[in-house]
Parts: sequence; C-alpha cells; structure tokens
Amino acid sequence: MKKLVLYSCLFISTAFVNSCSKKIESRTDEIAALKPAKTDIDAGTWKTILLTSATEFAVAAPAATTTPDYIAQVNEVKTWQQNISWQDKKLVKYWAAGGVLRWNEIMRELVAKHNLPPYQNADGTYPFPSANNPLAYPQFPFANPPYAARAYAYVAAAQYDALVAAHYYKKLYNRAAPYTVDATVNALIPKSDLPSYPSEDAVVIGVCTELLKLLFPGDQDFIQQKAEAHKRARLIAGANVRSDLEAGEALGKAVAQKFVTRARGDRAGAAAGNSTVWAQLETNTIARGETPWISLETPKRPPMLPAFGKVRTFLFDSLTAVSLRPAAPPSTKSDAFKKEAEEIYQITQNLTRDQIAIVHFWADGVATYTPPGHWNAIAADDFITKNFSEVRWARNMALLNMAMMDAAIVCWDTKYTYFNPRPSQVDPRIKTITGVPNFPAYISGHSTFSAAAATTLSYIVPEKAASYDAMAKEASISRMYGGIHYRADCEVGLVVGKNIGNFAVTKGQADGAGN
Repeated sequence: MKKLVLYSCLFISTAFVNSCSKKIESRTDEIAALKPAKTDIDAGTWKTILLTSATEFAVAAPAATTTPDYIAQVNEVKTWQQNISWQDKKLVKYWAAGGVLRWNEIMRELVAKHNLPPYQNADGTYPFPSANNPLAYPQFPFANPPYAARAYAYVAAAQYDALVAAHYYKKLYNRAAPYTVDATVNALIPKSDLPSYPSEDAVVIGVCTELLKLLFPGDQDFIQQKAEAHKRARLIAGANVRSDLEAGEALGKAVAQKFVTRARGDRAGAAAGNSTVWAQLETNTIARGETPWISLETPKRPPMLPAFGKVRTFLFDSLTAVSLRPAAPPSTKSDAFKKEAEEIYQITQNLTRDQIAIVHFWADGVATYTPPGHWNAIAADDFITKNFSEVRWARNMALLNMAMMDAAIVCWDTKYTYFNPRPSQVDPRIKTITGVPNFPAYISGHSTFSAAAATTLSYIVPEKAASYDAMAKEASISRMYGGIHYRADCEVGLVVGKNIGNFAVTKGQADGAGN
C-alpha cells in the first residue's frame, strides 16, 4: 500500500502536491518562461478537428515592417516598456509560461468555483441552474465531472484548431517579432524565430473568451479581464505589436464560433432529463428483476445528468459509443454481487492510513476541478518539463480532454443503462468517508476518466507510461477504499477508459504532429 501512496507523491510531484498532503496547488510564479525545444513552424499542415482546413478562415496579409503604421505600433511597445512597473514585470512573467497552460489553469479555477450542487428548496425539490439567468441561484453551471470534461474538451480542441490555422498564416506571411525588427525593443521573454503574425497568444485569447463565456456566462467580466491582461503582457514583453494581437484574436474568435455552434447542438442541454425520464429508469430496472439505484440524499436528489450518454462524442460516432458500453455487472440478486458488496464492507472496516490518504487525494469532489481537472493538472505539470510549443501544448491537451469527454459520455451511458445501486444502498453497514455520488455505481467514473487519461498521456509522454498506469489504478482503487464502488465498477471502468484512450492515440498518430 505504501507503494501506491509513493506514486501519488513521486509522479504527481512537488509541483502541486505539498509534501504529499493530497492538496493540489498551482505552480504559478515559479514556472519558467515558455522556451519551446522546436517552434513547430510547419504545424499549419497538421490535421484539424472541426476546421475543414487551416485556411477555412482567412487572415489578411499584414502591413510591412517598414510602413509608418507598423513603426507606430512598435513605438507603442516602446512606450509600454519605458513606463514598466513591477506589476507589469510580474504580469509578463506570469503569461510567459504559456497561454495554453495559463488558460487551462483559469478553466480549472472556474470549474472548481462552479462545482457546487444546488441546495434543496423548502418543499424538498431541487432547483436547476439556468444558462439564461446564470447569476440567479443556483448559479449556472453546476460544473460536475461530465460538464467539466466537456468544457475542457471544447476549449482545448478549439485552441488546437485555431493554433494550426495561425501557424499556417505565420509561415505564409513570415513577419518577425518586434524585438527582431527593432533592436531597441527589449525582449522580456525568451526570443523565438517563430513569426509573430498572427499572435499565437492572441489566438488562444480569442478562443477562450468566446468559449468560456458560453460555458461560464456569469463570469464574463473575469474572463475579459484575464484576456486584456494577457494581451497587455505580450505588448510589454516586446513579443507582439497591436496588429499581431488583433489578427490572432479575430482568428481565434472565428474558430471558436464553429465550436460554439457544435456545443449548442451536441445534446448536452438535455442531459439532465426530467421527472418522467427519472421515473422510467427505476421502472425499467425493476422490470428486469434488479434493484434500482436510488438517491441516498435527503430529500432525494434527481440523478446527475442521466441523458449525458447521448451527448455527441469527439473521437468516434454514436454507434461506436454504444459499442463501447460494457456488458452488465453481476446481477443484484447474484452471489457474485453479494460477494462484491461484502468485500467493500470489509475494506471500509479495515482502512489503513495510507488507504485513507489515497481516498482523499483522488476524491475530487465538491468545489474541486473534478477528476478530469485533476488529470489536466497532472498533464500540465509534465508538459512544462517537455518544452512544447504552444500549438503542441494545445494538440496534446485536446487529445487528453477529448478522450476524457468521450469517457464521460460512455461512462454515463453505462451508468444509466444498468442503473446499479451503490454499495452503501444495499448494505447500510458500509460507511463512506467522502460522501456518496448522486448517480448509479456501474461503471466507476474515476476509473474510466483515469484510464482514458493515462492511455493518452502514455502516448504523449511514453517514458512515463508506467507512472500514468499506476496513477490510474490508484485513482480507481481509491473508490473501493472509499466505499463508493464495487470491484466490477472499477476494473471494468479501467478497461473502458483504456479503450477510449486508444481512440485518442490513433487520432494523434494520424494528425501529422508526430511526438
């Protein structure tokens, strides 16, 4: 057991685990400026996800660097640098770590803020968040794990497509950065020979402002403040002139709208279902001769997103999604089921300190950035050491998060197909130490998310494949230690997650980016 805890400490590392305290923290100020090992100048030829090609949205040719307009823009940069304050230097240092990384951190912050289940009404019913009135209680969204997985995937995939397009135009127009054009401009970040037009940072800004305002509509002022700070940092750093930023932001916004259109039609809006759907799930389960899942909250809370399994996937079509649904778990009337329930009771009666630590480390419950966010943090920590370019960061995050979104879809489809009860429902002697999730047991979401993530990350960072596999297994077994899942939930979840992760690997192998 000590070996499992050691995996948490070693492989999730000191970057955001303080002395194996099981609390995830962001490495903000200590991250060095992004200095890619290679610029990936030819990324404009990589295969996109939604864009028909890198040239789907036109970017006009920039003004020559000898024109009065460009010279005026360079002078604007010099003015910023002449009046630089310590706050400006801090801003430059923060954003120099990379736009994809920083916006991923911002997303995790927003997810954690909104990962709060609504409190019941006086009459015992539960209110539902409304995207049309996001600031009313309960605030929209309730960023539960499926919602979070979808949000991370849309933003990462759109960033990738937009950056591929940006690289196409960078190579086409080949306009150098202002610190290269004018030697009197100070380079406050590592210099790069990657063309500056359109700005890759501004492309990321354009994507994030559009998609995050859709996904977190009550936080638009916060999102816009981050965007303005990011643009200002690029000017102060001498990395971009105003027209670099404007062209990049416009391109990012155009690409984002294609993803917004997809998101509005991907069926996520109907994922909560209604009272008729909820009742039918129980009726169908009883008709099969099985014990149905019931909410263990008081008053009983409606099940979380019973129709999320119908959401449109990224990596495969709907027929493939159904084919990935595993076979049924042991019947609730079978000896095998009773044996698995008894196993969980015995485990929870004899927990060691190490096992309890593992439960809490992987819990990722209310007010956290969820299991998908946990794996984003793991990935970000490792990607920092690889010196990836922004476009490669985006590509890798897109593969990871599309895998986890599709894992959520297949997992939730499975949960509501079989509607299996939790261990503490069938055996009240079982006491959990992190609460009981308000949805059916089979299969384990943690296991499915984790195996999908570990499989994808093992392709991206192959030298850490054994570490990722160990972490996925630890995340999975943590749910048994917590009294939340049976063995079948966890073991089958790992298999399903790995199968989904393999689709992300296949996509990565065919996108032209290499490794």
